[in-house]
Amino acid sequence: MIEDVCLKIGEEKKAKVFRNYEVEEGLINLKLKGSIVVVGDIHGDLKSLIYILKDSKFLEEVETKKDSLILFLGDYGDRGIYSPEVYYIIFRLKITYPENVILLRGNHEGPADLLAIPHDLPYHLKRKFKDDWEKIYEKFLKFFDKLPHTAILESKYLFLHGGIPSKAETIQDLAYAAKYHPAKRLLEEILWSDPEEDIEGVYPSPRGAGKVFGEDVTRRFLEKINVKTLIRGHEPCYEGVKVNHQGKILTVFSRKGEPYFNPYAAYLKISSSDQALDGYQLKNIATIF
Repeated sequence: MIEDVCLKIGEEKKAKVFRNYEVEEGLINLKLKGSIVVVGDIHGDLKSLIYILKDSKFLEEVETKKDSLILFLGDYGDRGIYSPEVYYIIFRLKITYPENVILLRGNHEGPADLLAIPHDLPYHLKRKFKDDWEKIYEKFLKFFDKLPHTAILESKYLFLHGGIPSKAETIQDLAYAAKYHPAKRLLEEILWSDPEEDIEGVYPSPRGAGKVFGEDVTRRFLEKINVKTLIRGHEPCYEGVKVNHQGKILTVFSRKGEPYFNPYAAYLKISSSDQALDGYQLKNIATIF
């Protein structure tokens, strides 16, 4: 099944133009139609993933509304005992509805030089698949490298896992960040960086990769690419959602429980054709559970 998903994603990069989006290397350009269900970090939380699929009615709507989308912000496995089962579901979704499911890359799907710690997916694969786990894990690593890392809804939203690459100047810098890696650290910041209040510019991140970045970095880049709000994952949130940089950023976190011990998780459902909302407005319409 992993090979089938890798093939689908590879075909998308070659074909480039689809009903609901266009693909430019690691960037998905979304078209202004239909609803988008936005899912943050899952980290092996099977219960939350099933809840989101049922509550959002994505599976019902996609059968009749061919422009419905579900967009995952990355971090599907690690830190949750049901990581293999979560991956199975997202693989099945992508195979069944290839033009309606967007899987972005998180820092837990990073390149070999940026793998997150703890990275316990191999342990869960070994527990479930015994002696076959290494072959399966090699396929996962290939899958990670196939994933796109950014999506844009024109003039409205930028979607990625971590943060804005501080030295990016154009949309093409986003699209080709993986190609530039590691000579340029664009991909590292996309997957690892976090917004910080009351600073300007960027500072080293306590995570050991990426940066913490101030509102000036967010404002400058969103203006350059003509986007109102950044929607990202990566950070645990007590309420499942969090606003930064005076509404320019919304964080969505879609798993709950240990090791984060957040009592709530969230997902977002937006209409791509409606007027763009800021982080505060998006927080008000998020589903918190």
